[in-house]
Amino acid sequence: MQMTETTQNAFAGKSIAVAGGCGGIGRALVAALLARGADVAVLDLPQSLERHPAPSSVTTYAMDARDAGSVKVAFDQMAQDWPALDGLANLVGFAREKALIEHVPDELWHEVVDGNMHSAFYIARAAMPLLRNAGGAAIVNISSGLALKATPGYGPYSVSKAGILALTRLLAQEGAPHVRANAVAPGAVDTAFLRGGTGRGGDDSNTAARLDVDAYLKTIPLGRLASVDDVTGPILFLLSAESAYITGQTLHVNGGLLMV
Repeated sequence: MQMTETTQNAFAGKSIAVAGGCGGIGRALVAALLARGADVAVLDLPQSLERHPAPSSVTTYAMDARDAGSVKVAFDQMAQDWPALDGLANLVGFAREKALIEHVPDELWHEVVDGNMHSAFYIARAAMPLLRNAGGAAIVNISSGLALKATPGYGPYSVSKAGILALTRLLAQEGAPHVRANAVAPGAVDTAFLRGGTGRGGDDSNTAARLDVDAYLKTIPLGRLASVDDVTGPILFLLSAESAYITGQTLHVNGGLLMV
């Protein structure tokens, strides 16, 4: 996509943190933010930072988003570098193998909920003071179309991603008027996430996809999986001043699978 002079400078002088910045969408978002003049920080698992090193101009902080203490330490370190944060994109999340509710063990339920909803809470709690310090800051949380379109086998993931939508609306209320909060809810995106996620070996080509892609595409009016650019564009919009009067909303990016 060719950028105009305006879009090239859209984030000039802005400090933007990307949690989960080593994943497929995260790497594309970091590159897009850098191209638009932002100062960028990436927070991710140590193994993800090692597998996909950030560009040299990006500051990185290792954390396990499922661990409240780890998240606090990472954001405390960030606060020493950046006392104010203009934007936060929270891309952290993962799913596991499909199972009907009556077959979901406690371990699977708690792991998926911890890795999606609880991590979003820990990240938002730690980031809010830095976002308030900036004034006019924005949070973008990544949810999923499965938060609204319940699909058999995805119980813990659907519930946890629905919780992120509720958390986003709460943050929009509590953060106003100085911090906006919105969510992007993608359908299936052609990244390692379909095979478990970057931090879980989803980059390995021999890891089986969790999704029957051919069957899924038959349900998509636009007839293809989402690309990373299909998702990063909406995130950039919601982080930018162009969405200054939008808060508490969910932007669905699913090729027409879910129309609301």
